[in-house]
Amino acid sequence: MTEPRAFHGPSDLHLHSDHSDGTESPAQVLASAHAAGLRTVALTDHDTTSGWAEAAAAARALGVALLPGMELSARHEWRSVHVLGYLFDPDDDGLRALTDRIRRSRLTRAREMAGRIERDFDLTWDDVLGQTAVGASVGRPHLADALVAKGHVRDREEAFAGILHPRSDYYVELYAPDPVTAVAAIAHAGGVPIVAHAAGRGAVLPDRVIERMLRAGLAGFELGHRENREPGLTRLRALVAERDLIATGSSDYHGWGKPNRLGEYTTDDEMVARIIDRATGSAPVLP
Repeated sequence: MTEPRAFHGPSDLHLHSDHSDGTESPAQVLASAHAAGLRTVALTDHDTTSGWAEAAAAARALGVALLPGMELSARHEWRSVHVLGYLFDPDDDGLRALTDRIRRSRLTRAREMAGRIERDFDLTWDDVLGQTAVGASVGRPHLADALVAKGHVRDREEAFAGILHPRSDYYVELYAPDPVTAVAAIAHAGGVPIVAHAAGRGAVLPDRVIERMLRAGLAGFELGHRENREPGLTRLRALVAERDLIATGSSDYHGWGKPNRLGEYTTDDEMVARIIDRATGSAPVLP
């Protein structure tokens, strides 16, 4: 087993850059993490690995250990489920086909939502693209940033509470696979799947779904996260102990796009070592 000290903490394994809905480039995210005292991190942009190379170069320059990762979008019935994947093969055909489909849906959805919003507000698709980094996985945060830039809302929070809310007439559904499919795709690519903010706003998944996810290769749960709530958190802690699963803690950092602070939750060295030992798809970046 990997020695825990080989990837010593503090470790924050859930960070986003402007390649999805964060506000900093991958290199800036690594610089911010280093300045915050973090020594092991994971870049986990939504449905894309496009920031891996830049993050890896920054990690080597800064002396920070990096676990390349991704946050894969999934859905169970009405609830959104996000599955963090660590150290998978980014060229795996199955996983790439899945993420390509999700990103195409994101783009189509964003264009359709922009068109609906344009009927009532001064907003164009070019305004949205102006808030999007080259190669980024386009999403509602970019629509929110465009609305802020045009002065229609004060910030992302107001945009998501109103114009971009799922109950809004402007909202368009996003394609997402079921969570069992998401877990299986990450595991097949040699990665380590962990359910993000597993006791968050969508509540804990039903036992039958969790069992199917475990059979598909689910490795554990992100228990340390500001969105997690009781009694779901206690239930998941018991499951982690009973099944000897991996438990992580992370900030879910987005730059100024969310109030989440780097290192507000962290992952124990032993759990980082278990993730590395379990993965077969790609290697961590050594400091």
